[in-house]
Amino acid sequence: MNKNDFAPLPPMGWNSYDYYDTTVDEARVRANADYMAAHLKGYGWEYVVVDIQWYAHGAGSMRDKYQYIPFSALEMDEYSRLLPDPERFPSSAGGAGFKPLADYVHSLGLKFGIHIMRGIPRQAAHAHTPVKPYDAALSAEKDSVSGRGAELSAGSSRCIPGGKSDSGMPVTAADVADPSSICGWNPDMYGVRNCAAGQAYYDSLMELYASWGVDYIKCDDICNTNIYPHNPYSARHEIEMLSRAIRRYGRPIVLSLSPGPALIEQANHYKIHANLWRITDDLWDRWSDILQMFWRCELWQDHVERGCYPDCDMLPLGRIGGGFGEGQERSTNLTRDEQRTLMTLWCIFGSPLMLGAEMTKLDDWTLSLLTNRDILAMRTPDCRPRQLFRTADEAAWTACNEKTGEMYVAVFNLSDKERTVSADDPALYEAAGAAVPCAARPCAAGRITNDNCTGAQFPDGKDAEEIHSSDSTKSVPVYTELWTGREYASLSAALPPHGCRAFRVSR
Repeated sequence: MNKNDFAPLPPMGWNSYDYYDTTVDEARVRANADYMAAHLKGYGWEYVVVDIQWYAHGAGSMRDKYQYIPFSALEMDEYSRLLPDPERFPSSAGGAGFKPLADYVHSLGLKFGIHIMRGIPRQAAHAHTPVKPYDAALSAEKDSVSGRGAELSAGSSRCIPGGKSDSGMPVTAADVADPSSICGWNPDMYGVRNCAAGQAYYDSLMELYASWGVDYIKCDDICNTNIYPHNPYSARHEIEMLSRAIRRYGRPIVLSLSPGPALIEQANHYKIHANLWRITDDLWDRWSDILQMFWRCELWQDHVERGCYPDCDMLPLGRIGGGFGEGQERSTNLTRDEQRTLMTLWCIFGSPLMLGAEMTKLDDWTLSLLTNRDILAMRTPDCRPRQLFRTADEAAWTACNEKTGEMYVAVFNLSDKERTVSADDPALYEAAGAAVPCAARPCAAGRITNDNCTGAQFPDGKDAEEIHSSDSTKSVPVYTELWTGREYASLSAALPPHGCRAFRVSR
């Protein structure tokens, strides 16, 4: 299996976190899936993802004190694997797990995803509950990516067929758990040891999730284990175990790694084992959060490939915050210009798009933001993104579709005042190693030609309508602004604070 085939385009979908925090339930997931199928599926939106603590009893009931209740009871099966809380997800009762909910999502022509924390439940380790005996043939299988089997660290527990450790005792969660490996912000899990028993545990998770019909896994506390500043990639082996387990069970499950910021020096490792990885910490509806994404996208622009996507995080648009405590529900604090800037940068960069809003409360304007086909068309990995320039006050990006030849240019005002931003100078493209938009220039006789053309201004101050009406200029490129549909004769724009324009270059 080639994991890059699982996500030929950056995934688009909905995630429950930004609105519900830990409190989403089955009825609300179904309602949002219904909305997506009716209003967004036709534009490429397809994933419905249940975020954190779907397994926790009483999640959100002590939100005035804790986001995650310390050491609360977790729903779990006999093999130390977490199950949905049946009070919030009633169709999961009797061991059905998420299969009934996944079946419903699939019946709408959509895909189903879940959030997991890396590791094994602490309550399983403390209770010494069993780990499911693994398939010896699977365990012996060579890793098709790295060419090796699961590596065993010195002194680790080794299990043999039948689920026994070296001592002959059944393998339990206590053999798998590493009590020195924890998450700094969530109390539910211990990390998994780098051993065959650990691989067996992850194999059993993927076997379970595949049987449910899971299409997408967002694994947290794994992309950057930032509680350990001297070893922020301490879960490297768990990324490999997850990746290996997905391949072994044959279901094309997209693997997303969180939280960020991802480590640029590990870019190749992410690309080998995952489909997307967060390049920022949690992003919220603050201009400062959007602003820092410009340099983060610049850092990661060379690593956007088919099946491999640096992830700019969820879209904090529409109504959010409802599950975060009394008085937290709100419409996004981003201005409309800032929302367009967010969508433009995410799309021209090629980021996954995961909406965080309660979709049943979307207003018409926000829906129009999410269904602009011209903006969404920039997301294909065939479009190679390049930053042209960035200063404290302005930035510009370009992308050229290597298959169709379509070219896009976006200009951004990063300042707090109205500002004219220009991407007309061909030297900008040459310096960035990007294709130069073919523009018209006067020839010696004063007519327009596009032979060896550079620049972007039409002569004599003519606008696009005048250009189109002249027989001598039929091959002159036109710059179509993708948010408004208007045509311009220049890649220069007077922009409001935090605003942008996105252009498609055509002739």
